[in-house]
Amino acid sequence: MKTGRGATVDEEGIVPDSKRHRVAEDSSPSASASSLPSENPLHNLANYEDDDEEVYRKSRALNGYNNEREAGINGQQNDGRVGGGEILHDSDSDSEDEEGHNQGRRSRTVETRRDCPYLDTVNRQVLDFDFEKFCSVSLSNLNVYACLVCGKYYQGRGKKSHAYTHSLEAGHHVYINLQTEKVYCLPDGYEINDPSLDDIRHVLNPRFTREQVEQLDKNKQWSRALDGSDYLPGMVGLNNIKETDFVNVTIQSLMRVTPLRNFFLIPENYQHCKSPLVHRFGELTRKIWHAQNFKGQVSPHEFLQAVMKASKKRFRIGVQSDPVEFMSWVLNTLHADLRSSKKDSSIIYQCFQGELEVVKEVPDKAITEKKEISDEQNRLPAEGGNENKSFISETSRMPFLMLGLDLPPPPLFKDVMEKNIIPQVPLFNILKKFDGEAITEVVRPHIARMRYRVTRLPQYLILHMRRFTKNNFFVEKNPTLVNFPVKNLELKDYIPLPSPKENEQLRSKYDLIANVVHDGKPGEGSYRVFVQRKSEELWYEMQDLHVSETLPQMVALSEAYMQIYEQHK
Repeated sequence: MKTGRGATVDEEGIVPDSKRHRVAEDSSPSASASSLPSENPLHNLANYEDDDEEVYRKSRALNGYNNEREAGINGQQNDGRVGGGEILHDSDSDSEDEEGHNQGRRSRTVETRRDCPYLDTVNRQVLDFDFEKFCSVSLSNLNVYACLVCGKYYQGRGKKSHAYTHSLEAGHHVYINLQTEKVYCLPDGYEINDPSLDDIRHVLNPRFTREQVEQLDKNKQWSRALDGSDYLPGMVGLNNIKETDFVNVTIQSLMRVTPLRNFFLIPENYQHCKSPLVHRFGELTRKIWHAQNFKGQVSPHEFLQAVMKASKKRFRIGVQSDPVEFMSWVLNTLHADLRSSKKDSSIIYQCFQGELEVVKEVPDKAITEKKEISDEQNRLPAEGGNENKSFISETSRMPFLMLGLDLPPPPLFKDVMEKNIIPQVPLFNILKKFDGEAITEVVRPHIARMRYRVTRLPQYLILHMRRFTKNNFFVEKNPTLVNFPVKNLELKDYIPLPSPKENEQLRSKYDLIANVVHDGKPGEGSYRVFVQRKSEELWYEMQDLHVSETLPQMVALSEAYMQIYEQHK
C-alpha cells in the first residue's frame, strides 16, 4: 500500500499511522487555504537544538508540502508537482513504509557508536562548506548531507535517498548533516559520535566565545591550512567568483570595524532576525576570522546569493559594480533588517552614523521676477552670475553614513616633458566642503546652493572620493592623487566641529584602517584594498585571493576611492 506523496515522511522514510490520518484531515481545501504556514526565509539555517527528523519535518511543512497531499488525496496523478508547478523531492521514502503501516509510530531511535571502521576514509582536503547547501542530484536544500569522503552534497539518508545510493555505488560511508551537524555511517545507518570529527563541525559552522572575540585583536599567531600554507585569521583572501572584486574589497574593509565584527561573530546577537542577508554576512564574518580553517581562503558565494536576492539583482555575479554604491546599499539594508521596532538604531548606526547641518538656498522665482521691475530689499547677496537672483534659505539636519568628497578637475595640458601631469590635492582641501561656508552648487533635482557643516562625528568615518563622472556618452575617471595621513587625522584643525557636552571630550582625531583603490580605466579595471592588522599595526594589500604585507607609505601613494577612519578612543 503506497502512501500519498504529501504525507509527512520522517528521516528514515517511515510514515507513521497516526500521521496519516492527521495529514488527510489537515490537507482538505478549506484547511490548507486557511492554515498553510507562510514560507520562512530561515528554513535552511542551522538549528542545533532540534533533532534530525524534526528539522526535516518542519522544513517540509514550511515549504508547503501539505499542498501536494491536497492534490493527491482523491487518487489523482499529480506527477510530483504542487499547484505552483514546484517539483518535490521525497528522497527519504523507502519500502519500509509498507512494513511499518500496521505498527503505528515506529521508533526513530538511531544507534550511536564511537568506533567506526570508515573514519580513516574521511578526506578533509576535499571538504568545502562555502557553497550553497543543495543536493547535487535533486538540487533540493532540504535535509542535505555532505559526503566526508568526496565532499559532494546529497539529500536524505533513507533507503531510497541519494546519499544512501551514493554510499552503495561509490563505497563512501561517512556523511554529516549540514543542519544538525550529526555524522552518520551509511548504509548501516548508525550515528558516529567521535571527537575527531569536531574540527569538521567547526569548519562547517565556526563558533566564538565572547572571551575569544575580545582577544582577536591581540592575537599575533598564524594558522596553518591543510596544504601546509600559513594564513592570518581575519586576513584571508576571498574568491573572485566573477567580477565580484567590488564585494570583496567592501567585505575586507568592514572586517576592520571592530564593533561590527564582534557583533556578527556572536550569532545570538541577531538570532531573532529573519533576514537571510544578515545571517549570511554573519557566517562569512565567522569564516574569515576562524583560526582552524582547512584552507587559507574563503568563498563569499552564499553571501553573494543573498545579496542578489535582497538587491533584486542590482548587484550580481558577473557584472562589475561600484564598491561605494555597494557599501551604501549593504549598510542601509543591514540596518533596516537589524533595527528594533522600539528605536531606530542598530550596530550599523552605532558605528557609522554622523550628522550634518545642511543650508539649502533655492532661487525665489517670485522675488526674482519683481527684481526685474524694481530693486527688491532684504534679499540674500548673490555671487558670480547670480547677481540678479534672490534666494530662500532652508536649514535642516541630515544623518549620514558616508561623506562624498569632490576632486578638483585634472589639468588639460601636458608639462614641458610632454608627459601628463598627475595632479595632487591634500585631503584637508577637499574636506573644506564641510566647513559650513563653502558653497556647493547642484542642479538636481533643481538648481540650489548647498552648504554643509558636521554637527556629529561618527565612531567610524567613511569617506569616498568622487573619481568617476558620467555623461550620455562615456564615464570619465579623475586621476588626482589625494594626500592623506595614515595616522592622526585631526579634523578640528580644518573644519568647525560642535562643542562637546559637559564631562565629555571632543574626539576629532582618526586613524585610517581601510583604503579601497581602483586600478585601470573607468568602467573596467579592478579594485584592491589596503587594511591594517591591529594586533601588530601592520598594513596588508588584499586583492581577491592575493594577500601581502606592505608599507604604510605605499598606502598613501594610491588613487584612493573609499576610506574608513577609526576614531581615537
